[in-house]
Amino acid sequence: MKTIRKHQITLLTILLCCAGLITCSSNKTKSRNTNPEVIMDSRQMTEAAKLAKQLEQKGISDQLVLKAIANVPRHEFVDEELRGAAYIDRPLPIERGQTISQPFTVAYQSELLRIKPGEKVLEIGTGSGYQAAILCEMGADVYSIERYEELYLSAKKRLNSLGYFPHLFYGDGYEGLPDDAPFDKILVTAAPDKVPEKLMYQLRIGGWMVVPVGGRSGQKMTIIKRTGEESFKESLHGDFIFVPMQKGVEK
Repeated sequence: MKTIRKHQITLLTILLCCAGLITCSSNKTKSRNTNPEVIMDSRQMTEAAKLAKQLEQKGISDQLVLKAIANVPRHEFVDEELRGAAYIDRPLPIERGQTISQPFTVAYQSELLRIKPGEKVLEIGTGSGYQAAILCEMGADVYSIERYEELYLSAKKRLNSLGYFPHLFYGDGYEGLPDDAPFDKILVTAAPDKVPEKLMYQLRIGGWMVVPVGGRSGQKMTIIKRTGEESFKESLHGDFIFVPMQKGVEK
């Protein structure tokens, strides 16, 4: 009788362990690379940590954001000849006349989102994929849409090779992803002249969008919070310069 009971306990333990492994595998597929040291050597890890410290000194206080900045290998998101500048706090050019945003801007927008692990976040403008990687590191369930097919394909390859598996889409950011809505948070990484109405209605009630709004000369970082079925609240959070947000898609 004792032997049978011991076997039952052992079987239960094995089943529980297997269940745990399945859960961990599923979470990793959704979110982030848990071994950044695999793709960052000691010097790069030091540079990423220094960058996070600089951003903290500049006013970024969200520890989830700072940890993500320290963990994501920014040098992997820029061209080979620009890697020496990857951990300097400035924007850098990427394909199709776009940019990888200044790290402070990435951190600032991420901080405004106030992400909780597991939240469903829509990013408009995948670009190089760096911001998506930061959101994955923060534990978000990331959906990201890119209008340039070239950038979409390269970001997907890059992110997956680094162990990040957000839901990536090639499409028009102004349309958003209505079939996957509602979202807890929406982050726009290019500047529309005015807040895209379709995106506002893809927020859940109580959720909010961070978007730089304005013309080419500069924009106001804006938070749009959905407070009801037809009600929204707006607040402004400083001046920035982003590339313009464009409609449609391009090959």
